[in-house]
Amino acid sequence: MDFNIEPMRREHIPALAGLEKLCFSEPWSEKAIASQLSNKDAKVFVAQNGGLPLAYAGMYSALDEGYISNVCTHPLFRGKGIASALMAVLIDYSRAKGLDFLSLEVRVSNRDAISLYKKYGFLVIGRRKSFYAKPTEDAYIMTFYL
Repeated sequence: MDFNIEPMRREHIPALAGLEKLCFSEPWSEKAIASQLSNKDAKVFVAQNGGLPLAYAGMYSALDEGYISNVCTHPLFRGKGIASALMAVLIDYSRAKGLDFLSLEVRVSNRDAISLYKKYGFLVIGRRKSFYAKPTEDAYIMTFYL
């Protein structure tokens, strides 16, 4: 599948909010997504085809630490390498910023995401009890040391 990845722009926000609603039980609002544009420590990348956002991934950094906030792919376009390409972009961006590690939380039942993160060298370093709601579920803390 053809797609390109670019930094998020204001015009992406409505489509990204729509992706959030498709993918998550507690989606980010347009306002929350838009706030990433004015946060100097945040970076969001969008994968799109013909101007249509198919997926996005965001992160923020604090000092030499990186935290992935969201990886979201439209259900119809999963398994096509899009999230994998976004992860590679986040890792390259983090290396260029000189970060020491990237960390994230993932539902313990989300086997596809866990497999993707492990493919890139993320390790399960902990577990947060009842981290997610709707439904209540634990999260693995996964970290990749750059």
